[in-house]
Amino acid sequence: MHKRLAATATMTALLAGAAIAQTAAPRADQLAFRGLYKELVETNTTVSAGSCTLAAQRMADRLRAAGIPDANIHPFAVPEHPKDGGVVVVYPGTSKTLKPMLMLAHIDVVEAKRSDWERDPFTLIEENGYFYARGAYDDKAQAAIYTDALIRLAQAGYKPKRTIKLALTCGEETSGAFNGAEWLAANKRDLIDAEFAINEGGGGRADANGKLLVQTVQVGEKAYQDFTLTVTNPGGHSSAPVRENAIYAMGEAVLKVRDYTFPLQFNDTTRTYFAKAAALFPGETGQAMARLAANPADKEAEAIVSRDRSMNSMLRTTCVATLVDGGHALNALPQKVTANVNCRMFPGRTADETQAALEQAIGNPAIAVEQRVKGKPIAKQPPLDPRIIGPMEQLAARHFPGVPVIPTMSTGATDGLFLSAVGIPVYGIPGLWRDPDGNGTHGLNERIAVRSLYDGRDYIFDLIKALSSR
Repeated sequence: MHKRLAATATMTALLAGAAIAQTAAPRADQLAFRGLYKELVETNTTVSAGSCTLAAQRMADRLRAAGIPDANIHPFAVPEHPKDGGVVVVYPGTSKTLKPMLMLAHIDVVEAKRSDWERDPFTLIEENGYFYARGAYDDKAQAAIYTDALIRLAQAGYKPKRTIKLALTCGEETSGAFNGAEWLAANKRDLIDAEFAINEGGGGRADANGKLLVQTVQVGEKAYQDFTLTVTNPGGHSSAPVRENAIYAMGEAVLKVRDYTFPLQFNDTTRTYFAKAAALFPGETGQAMARLAANPADKEAEAIVSRDRSMNSMLRTTCVATLVDGGHALNALPQKVTANVNCRMFPGRTADETQAALEQAIGNPAIAVEQRVKGKPIAKQPPLDPRIIGPMEQLAARHFPGVPVIPTMSTGATDGLFLSAVGIPVYGIPGLWRDPDGNGTHGLNERIAVRSLYDGRDYIFDLIKALSSR
């Protein structure tokens, strides 16, 4: 994933909050959870060599062992992608009127080469207060916590008022791959039907000393879309160059993409974020945030806020060139050049609108612009519902005293997009937290603080009980 860029490194450095005490030794229930977490993390689920189907099966086996009947465990996969399966689990509630809640987590992970890592990426290693492994944070920590929560509820014989559903899915980390959340939304809508879903995307930030500074609730996210830019040319012998060179044309095009700024937009979440977070930033940045929340037409305030790349991304659609491929020989004029432009579209903005803006910014009809994957849903902004966000804030005050909870919009994208498209609002919950450097998520030596995992697990378990019992 990724995903979770709304709280910036600047914010992390400036916030003041309460330190979370180090647990001297794991509790018995934490050790049991660690075994589940270890099994999930050590099951390779990369798209190239892993199997989400196997990982989902192992989690399902644990749920059966806890007493959840087979009738409530629904594994799924399609013949074309037998290793990209997942599982949906239904834990019945007592109410006949309350709609269910859904816990969504992806169990696939980004690729990881052993030769690049200091440790084996598919062996869970505890070292210096951290768990290291691919997926240790994104998103197997939350997937393991959700699975463990249902096991604990089943073992205790707990009867929630609201039915709790769990969906462990594959395909979130690979654009264009089989996506379990998308498949469920299109083919098993009744199975995952819910009043709301909780997901990754929220969470906290710690400072360089491990002090927890802020927790966030993700209320909405951008939509992900790649655009392919293509230019062709007859080419020829490099000894007789001409001005109309496909590489030059593409270079001019991507520079125009660089220089184009999409217009500012606010929604309820981002306006609330800028208004509430302004007090956490001293000096002109905080003042500009407050001014911009009050008056989006304040161009001076916009310019100041936009210096921060994460806040700039929260304010608008952004597009950036990420790949270029061109030419066919060292001694020949290029006949074809392509470039990939990756866009993160503000909620409500469509791929067609974004494509038209790119074409206008490039201003060269010889550059073809095409959507790499068509038919993706439009990002929808869920409401700032106090019935959902209220318990998150109340429990955070108990689990993380003195730490502010702020709603934010993710500038990345998650599988929540597919659920919101079919009418299920999705919220990224607080609980787990990361360091200022992002903990190696999607990169090398991914890690999560042991305290983050265990304390976040306690918080999320209480949150699940609260949301399912109201």
